[in-house]
Amino acid sequence: MNLTGLHLLLTYQCNYECDHCFTWGGPDQTGVMTLAQVRDIYRQAHELGTIRQIYLEGGEPFLYYPIMVKAVQEAAQQGFQVGIVTNDYWATTVEDAIEWLKPLAGIVQDLSISTDQFHYDEVMSTQARNALAAAEELSIPTGTLICEVPEGTAGYPTQSQGEPVESGDIMFKGRAAVKLIEGVARRPWREFTECPYEKLDDPGRVHVDPLGNLHLCQGLSMGNLFERPLIEIVNTYSPQIHPIVGPLLAGGPAALVEQHGLPHEEAYVDACHLCYTARDMLRERFPEYLGPRQMYGDLD
Repeated sequence: MNLTGLHLLLTYQCNYECDHCFTWGGPDQTGVMTLAQVRDIYRQAHELGTIRQIYLEGGEPFLYYPIMVKAVQEAAQQGFQVGIVTNDYWATTVEDAIEWLKPLAGIVQDLSISTDQFHYDEVMSTQARNALAAAEELSIPTGTLICEVPEGTAGYPTQSQGEPVESGDIMFKGRAAVKLIEGVARRPWREFTECPYEKLDDPGRVHVDPLGNLHLCQGLSMGNLFERPLIEIVNTYSPQIHPIVGPLLAGGPAALVEQHGLPHEEAYVDACHLCYTARDMLRERFPEYLGPRQMYGDLD
């Protein structure tokens, strides 16, 4: 496995509660990474020896701003390339955004700005424009993350003909698998014979949550680096015998359903929709691989 990137979910908490969120981020979410845990992850990354990139994500990492800044600074000092993913809520004006971003100037290689109609009333929000202008002023490289709203989705602009349509730039997992599926066209479940997004047998990057879970995909774990060393997890990872990854590699979400004898509907929006639904049903059977509960909207 050539693992080169660790994306730290600094917190599951978020000031927004977007319908498309993979991690069910929201104000009521729990789970925050401590600075001591961040440093332990960096130590393990160095021990592994292949990690080049560190990203700080969430939830919304700017909610824990001092810890995020310190994590970014220490990552850069240790030779990692550093990126941040944010919903830019903090960019109320360009002047204010500059103050938020000043400690990150010169050390962040990628500031990814999420802006779309899931976050705001317009695709390119005022906050996004302010954040991008401030980043340009400070010479911080930026990019935008914009998710298309599937036409016909309840609560969003609908297709004029009122017909179901194919999904847009959305993966129907996490909250999207619950909130955004109504009115969107579906396909027979047997057609979903591969994972179209993740390279589960040899991922280039994984997400690390505040509990230490290493997510191959949100809610699908290859181990816990607070329980076993990262280098051990990587060196002993056997995707073909993983009870979830194995079937997915052999025949996608359809194979996962068949191998575990799961009840199912006749059609799903996309491969993520079927996979997420199947994994949710398997959580009690494979808790070490499917979790934590936050990733499945279980906030109680």
